[in-house]
Amino acid sequence: MFRRLRWLTILVPAIAVGAIELVGDSVLDVGLPLPLDTVFIVAVVAGAAAVFSSVMFGRIDRLAAELAARNTALESANATARALHRVSVAITALADLDRILEGVVGSARELLGGDVAVLLLGGSDGRLALRVASGPAEALRPAGALADEDVLRFVHPAWAVGRLAAPLQRGGRTIGLLAVGSRAARSFGVDDVETLGSLANQAAIAIENAHLQARLRELAVIEERERIAREMHDGLAQVLGYVSTKSQAVDEYLATGRVDEARTQLGELAGAARSVYVDVREAILGLRSPIDPGAGLVAAVEAYALRFADASKLAVTVEASPAARRAALSPEAEAQVFRIVQESLTNVRKHAEARRATVAIDVDGASLVVRVADDGRGFAARPVPADWPRYGLAAMRERAAAIGAEIDWGTDGGAAGAAGATVRLLVPLGVRTDGRRAETGSARPVPPVGGVPAGPPGAGA
Repeated sequence: MFRRLRWLTILVPAIAVGAIELVGDSVLDVGLPLPLDTVFIVAVVAGAAAVFSSVMFGRIDRLAAELAARNTALESANATARALHRVSVAITALADLDRILEGVVGSARELLGGDVAVLLLGGSDGRLALRVASGPAEALRPAGALADEDVLRFVHPAWAVGRLAAPLQRGGRTIGLLAVGSRAARSFGVDDVETLGSLANQAAIAIENAHLQARLRELAVIEERERIAREMHDGLAQVLGYVSTKSQAVDEYLATGRVDEARTQLGELAGAARSVYVDVREAILGLRSPIDPGAGLVAAVEAYALRFADASKLAVTVEASPAARRAALSPEAEAQVFRIVQESLTNVRKHAEARRATVAIDVDGASLVVRVADDGRGFAARPVPADWPRYGLAAMRERAAAIGAEIDWGTDGGAAGAAGATVRLLVPLGVRTDGRRAETGSARPVPPVGGVPAGPPGAGA
């Protein structure tokens, strides 16, 4: 277009001047005496120039207006993109939900040029309630006006003569409404509808994200309760039942004068009390955050091993390579690995009849390898009934699956009871908090330790 315009500005004047000169030489020199012919030619050239410049500048003005309109549209799209980016960053950063929704409503009012904007959410009774608003106080009805429709329940009609609303949807269900109103009647374009719809989608994502975060916190609490329940069932409840039985036996022995037998039973009661003390102490330690910020997984395991060895009277050694100390895991992955090590050592104390346990941590390729071994009885050779409770093993499998890790256990030496038991855990480095690997590719299987297939332990870790 501009190339054609440039050539027109050259060719049209040249052709016009040539035509006028030709007419002047052939006709005007004969019909008009000097200087009338010159005056006539000047007048014709001036008129042609005026007409030509009027046409050309009119065209240029139209092009300039189109360019300005496109610039305005681009600036509006840019502002919309920046607003959506701000909201997306806030959601990614897990910022406060109220602040995110305030940003969404403020952006909707600013981008669409409204006088007031509101975000409504459905309550437990199914009715919409005002969550966030932007605009003058006199324009809003926070309590709602029951006689009017949804938006006008919360916005004075004079401030919503022209209005536009977009639904907030989650899983195909409408959970709220984002609306913008103005005091003057106006029509909203396609861009306005798309902008408000995008902001409504961002608000719905933020609400769903907050809902999921709250659900995760609830599940974390439930998981800890289940872990404590398992610990109490496997340890405290059984020992207390044992204490009750022994107490009855002591009472009967004393009633019949069998003092030596009563003393034997009391000695066994004292041992049970020490066992309960260790169990309760481990449970209390388990309620604390396993890894202090900045300490790292290896340091946390070493500190726990010292406390565990002191309480259980087992010799516990932690062997960690320099690469393992530098390995980077997410906080969730570190916590789950720590819990698996904790559960493995607890199983050693309860079942293995071991004197020594070793926790080895190393890096093999793109995986962190954690190995917990003991010198106890190893795994039972006899099969275990399918309905036999396996709380500890189930917990370790669930924790490993939560971070995309692989876990296996077996007996070293090939024969059950020959050389203790081993738990082996492979954790992909760079694991994400949603449990998926940061890298792609198929999972590498964990070979069975000592050639023994995975199964429930009758003894050992």
